This record gives sequence, C-alpha cells and structure tokens, in this order.
Amino acid sequence: MPTILPIRDLRDTTRVSELAHESGEPVFITKNGYGDMVVLSMEAYDSMVARIAVHDQIAAGAAQAGRGELSDGPAVMAALGAKYGLL
Repeated sequence: MPTILPIRDLRDTTRVSELAHESGEPVFITKNGYGDMVVLSMEAYDSMVARIAVHDQIAAGAAQAGRGELSDGPAVMAALGAKYGLL
C-alpha cells in the first residue's frame, strides 16, 4: 500500500524520512489533493536507477538483435581469450 501524505506533513522531516527508509518505497506527497512530488530514501533511489540502467541495456541488446547485429558467443569468448592470452 503506498504511503501518501499531504504537503503540510513535510514539516515533520524526521517522520517522512523514517517512512521512506522503513518502507523502502516512495512516499507520495499531495498538494490540494493532487500528486505533487515523491520522496525516496537514497537506497531506494539507487536501486531504482540501477534497475533502469539494466532495463536500458536489455532494450539496447534487444534492438541490436532486432537489427541482426548478433555475435556468436563461443567465437567472441575465443577472440577475447586470444587477445588477452587467457586460452
């Protein structure tokens, strides 16, 4: 269940911070009954940014595959091994 607070509750910064950290989820702030902003703990923000980066990389890979820009896995590993003297 999302945490939703009116903007006047931002006066109690300690409580808002505790809510954000304890839940690990966004705290939604409303102004005049409408969504206005979101508060996140740093841990939740970092996790969200990391997930977005992974999704972007997956999407880029899917786009490359869609364009036919594929490489054979064993051939790539052999080339890297030869380049760096691992094999």
